[in-house]
Amino acid sequence: MPRRTEIRIAGLGGQGVVLAGYILGKAAVYDGLQAVQTQSYGAEARGSAAKSEVVLSEGKIGFPVVRKSDVLVAMSQTALDKHLKDLKDDGILIVDASMIKGVPSVKAKVFRVEATKKAETELKSKMQANMVMLGAFTKITNLATQGSVEKAIRDTFLGEAGEKGIVAFRVGLRLIER
Repeated sequence: MPRRTEIRIAGLGGQGVVLAGYILGKAAVYDGLQAVQTQSYGAEARGSAAKSEVVLSEGKIGFPVVRKSDVLVAMSQTALDKHLKDLKDDGILIVDASMIKGVPSVKAKVFRVEATKKAETELKSKMQANMVMLGAFTKITNLATQGSVEKAIRDTFLGEAGEKGIVAFRVGLRLIER
């Protein structure tokens, strides 16, 4: 892993992008990395722009803001259109193919993940799409271990909610062929 890795997870309010970034940051800390997570979202609770930024490093993080993302996770077409310009040329773009139809040609490695569709069909809950996407992200990037992400999910949600989150996370892991 490079000394500093900048990740932006973007979508719409209600898609759980802030929660996904929080869990990713917590998992990275469990893996021994330094992590900073910031978030922003519109005034409305659902439907407005939302993003979570996570900076990971093996050493101290002096500047906690994503300037040029190494990884962009886009959960909506609006998020992709807005944030694609900030993705590094050699970066990784992960899009929710259930929600995004137009992916422009980029110099990044592109992964299309049917996160929302899988959450709806396999888990019967669109609300689990963020955990499905987190599973795919984990398998694609190897920036956090499966065990640390599952621990972070369990530490964030109590009881049945945590177990449902882990099931969704594992669905996302299986979506990515290695």
